[in-house]
Amino acid sequence: MSPIAPIKDHHSETRLFVTRVILTSIASVFLLSLVAARLIQLQIFEYELFAKQSQGNQIRIQAIPPIRGLIFDRNGRILAENLPSYQLELIPEQVPDINDTLQRLSQIGLIPEEEINEFLKRSRTSQRFKPITLRSRLSDEEISRFAVQSPRFPGVDLQPRLARYYPDGELFAHVIGYVGALSASDLRRLEQRRYAGTSRIGKTGIEQFNEEPLHGSAGFHQVVTNALGRQIPIEASNYLDSEPTEQDPKPGSNIHLSLDIDLQRVAYDAMKKRRGAVVAINPKNGEILALVSSPSFDPNDFATGMTTSEYSRLENDQDYPLFNRAVSGTYPPGSTIKPALAIAALEIGATNLKRRSLCRGWYSLPGSTHRYRDWKPEGHGQVNLKDAIEQSCDVYFYEISRDIGIDNMHYYLNQFGLGQNTGLDLSEEADGLVPSRQWKRRNFTDRENQIWFPGETVIASIGQGYMLATPLQLANLAATLANRGKRSQPHLVTAFEDPLTNQRIPVTFSSIPSVEISNESHWEEVLDAMHNVLQGETGTARAASLDAPYKMAGKSGTAQVFSMGQTESYNEEEIDARLRDHALFISFAPFDDPQIAVAVVIENGSSGSLVAAPVARAVMDQHLGYKSDAI
Repeated sequence: MSPIAPIKDHHSETRLFVTRVILTSIASVFLLSLVAARLIQLQIFEYELFAKQSQGNQIRIQAIPPIRGLIFDRNGRILAENLPSYQLELIPEQVPDINDTLQRLSQIGLIPEEEINEFLKRSRTSQRFKPITLRSRLSDEEISRFAVQSPRFPGVDLQPRLARYYPDGELFAHVIGYVGALSASDLRRLEQRRYAGTSRIGKTGIEQFNEEPLHGSAGFHQVVTNALGRQIPIEASNYLDSEPTEQDPKPGSNIHLSLDIDLQRVAYDAMKKRRGAVVAINPKNGEILALVSSPSFDPNDFATGMTTSEYSRLENDQDYPLFNRAVSGTYPPGSTIKPALAIAALEIGATNLKRRSLCRGWYSLPGSTHRYRDWKPEGHGQVNLKDAIEQSCDVYFYEISRDIGIDNMHYYLNQFGLGQNTGLDLSEEADGLVPSRQWKRRNFTDRENQIWFPGETVIASIGQGYMLATPLQLANLAATLANRGKRSQPHLVTAFEDPLTNQRIPVTFSSIPSVEISNESHWEEVLDAMHNVLQGETGTARAASLDAPYKMAGKSGTAQVFSMGQTESYNEEEIDARLRDHALFISFAPFDDPQIAVAVVIENGSSGSLVAAPVARAVMDQHLGYKSDAI
């Protein structure tokens, strides 16, 4: 018999339902009370705190870039300045079809076609309401061209800006340098706060070496933005209880250099765009008076932004116009080292003023048949030390090189500043090289090549072989000789100037050890021989001193570019122009009270006395106030 189903208990179910309703109501009232209490706390008791936080979310700090410092020459004439200019900007959200707009701007010559893809990429990765710079420093003709057609380009406009400008263009390109766009690596190493809002930075030369004082520090002001980050007028917001906070930018320091515009122009023009360099120094204090590297380029192209193809053309030019030959170029110094080597030989007793040698036009080491040739095939006959300098007799120096030795050469030439960085306030300076036995052991892995051979000493005595020097080092050598061994730190910057107060702070330099010798009369003998190079009866560069109204001294040099066999003869008309000898010349004037020392290097110029010496003469004439007919 099946069990009887229980009768449903309506009373119990009603009681359970009422209980659940009561509990749910109590929980709801409790939770609503918590929400109400929290709202009261937020909107009444903590209103001020959260209002300030909300205000902070709307306020953005906008950087104000500083004005870059100016650069002046020694006479206060401007070398680098900031000029008002117009740049072309595009706001992506206001442009219906960015690609079409860019194509049409390219067609009217306002932007390069090759840069369109880069602009499109930037428009996709940046906020659409922020402007993108398409061109900096438009010309008057370009401004007019856009103004006429501006209705065809919604969202594109011209904006006034300050742009770096170099009034002398290519004249100072290598020494002043240029500014360029900030790169990713620049942003990683720079102090973000100081460079906020800055788009350009010094890339080479003085602009790069003195970037920190030239740049200054960024300022800022507050702007109001909406929830999307778009800036809105401050008057449209009514939450600020005070005026927005601002901090003015601190302008960069002005820099005064030792360079002379007129002297630089004479040196640059005298080079006639030939490959090479000219450096002029005041031997009394180390001030660089002129520093020319040729050929050059217009730094204004970098300041306004170059296209990829424009930069590629410069970079791939076989004459390397971007290369600073004056401080980075290294060349065999040739016979220009002979005066310094003569001082070393006299000091250690490797020769004396009475010793005479017979120059037949060649020299051989004892026990060897190899001939080291003189530049004069028929030879110079009987010569002493002063004759050897005046006539640049190689054989005399070949002979005494055995007694000097390579390590003594290294020691004394280092004292004259060769083979080491001079410490010039530019960052691209090369060290050059004066070899030694230790240097060879350290730089060659093959044991056989680590041996220093006597023949290497012979060719080092005329500035060939491994020996290398920069034009700056050669000018420093000339200045040291002019000062009878006293050395000054070569430098470009003479003072920093506060643009707000015009207060100048002179730059001081530490002293450099002099070339010390035991017999001071040796200076006069060697310098007298250098004077005869230019103004003696048999001097190699006497043609460069014709009708000179002042006394001068110098030394010519010729450096081989490639090696020749013993039986080969040199005919410059039959070889490629770029394989001809380099022409070098060092000099100083006036002889009795030196005011300027000059070094000239002309690549493949063939003759130091005929090609480089007239350039040095023109520079000295200009500095000493004489009209020059040397070039």
